[in-house]
Amino acid sequence: MALYKSPSPLSEQARTAIAATLNERLSDGLDLHSQIKVAHWNIKGPQFAALHPLFETFAVSLANHNDSIAERAVTLGGRAYGTSRHVGKNSRLPEYPQETSRDLEHVKLLAERIEVYLAGLRESRTAVEGLKDTDTVDLFTGIITEFEKHAWFLRASLEG
Repeated sequence: MALYKSPSPLSEQARTAIAATLNERLSDGLDLHSQIKVAHWNIKGPQFAALHPLFETFAVSLANHNDSIAERAVTLGGRAYGTSRHVGKNSRLPEYPQETSRDLEHVKLLAERIEVYLAGLRESRTAVEGLKDTDTVDLFTGIITEFEKHAWFLRASLEG
């Protein structure tokens, strides 16, 4: 991938690698966003009133993070890849069973997928730390911190 001119002082080799890992996380994040929306739209059960708006909160937050990830890739001189076909081919998340309707089943499925998303973010953060890009490390750390809290909330909802 040829890079565009960037204000970053990082080497072209580092920027190429960072843009690639940002795009990997973008695919996972866009896929997770669509899966959260499926849960939001289809949830039924006693926890509906609490979970329906919570899932929307997760989706809105993730949409903002996806935008930040895409813009970071472009800022580094790369491109952002995010069509549904690209995401479908490149996301690490398992497919969402769209026939699911029960509230706690959605909670379990989303918790599992957020954990896959977090694993990818942590891998990317480690790679970027090795390339001395503290700005992208900070971006990943903020997302990890927030989505660890979301995963904890979902897992705590399954206890009892």
